[in-house]
Amino acid sequence: MVVIGGAEYYTAEEACAALGVKPATLYSYVNRGLITSYRQGIRRQRLYRREEIDALLDVTPVPRDDGGDEIPPADTWAQEH
Repeated sequence: MVVIGGAEYYTAEEACAALGVKPATLYSYVNRGLITSYRQGIRRQRLYRREEIDALLDVTPVPRDDGGDEIPPADTWAQEH
């Protein structure tokens, strides 16, 4: 962990380990605006604010009304006319 100005930052490797995701998923989170990456100095290394990573860990899925955990098969989505 890196501390800059009192704020804690994870390296990409640390952020991936904390979230249990691969680097490609971490970068996807950045592209979708879920978290922000910060460049450390002139190096290419990116840092991720610990509080943003921790906030992602607090996100829980919304329970479905029917209590099921599975997505229904696509062929059942369309209604016949």
